[in-house]
Amino acid sequence: MKKAEKTTKKAAMDEEKEAVGGNEDTSASEVEDPTILIEKERDEWKDKFVRLYSEYENFRKRTAKEKIDLSRIATEKLMLDLLGVLDDFDRAKVNNETIDDSKAIKEGIELIYNKLFKALESKGLKAMDSKETPFDVDLHDAITNIPAPSKALKGKVVDVIEKGYYLNDYVLRFAKVVVGQ
Repeated sequence: MKKAEKTTKKAAMDEEKEAVGGNEDTSASEVEDPTILIEKERDEWKDKFVRLYSEYENFRKRTAKEKIDLSRIATEKLMLDLLGVLDDFDRAKVNNETIDDSKAIKEGIELIYNKLFKALESKGLKAMDSKETPFDVDLHDAITNIPAPSKALKGKVVDVIEKGYYLNDYVLRFAKVVVGQ
């Protein structure tokens, strides 16, 4: 039914055009039906919306994939650094079976510890220095309170049970501490 009405309207417009003198200078917007113009504009906006939505979905998927890849690459690099430390532990284990010198064993453990800490430090790890500092709930996790051994240690960390660590200035692990009262 609508198609027949459009055809009739178009025929009427063509007759008006011929009655005016068939002037070719009249623009298409003066001749076309307003509903057709609205439908064209709607279709253009719909097309723009679909394209924009598709671009957004592609961006979202690409960003998620890049985030996963970045995490995977960072983990691989850390594991490669730690493999050297693991190799050192293997060598120390084999070597400790034949050596009775406790000083050499202590030196070996110290070297391996330093190598591990340097590998982690290169990735942004930093140890928290908490002993005898004021208790801070943003950095410390209080295990217990004890009477302060001196007035200077009231409200301060008396003992560190478990070290706290930063990872690139972000608290990775809170220090577990004993606080003086």
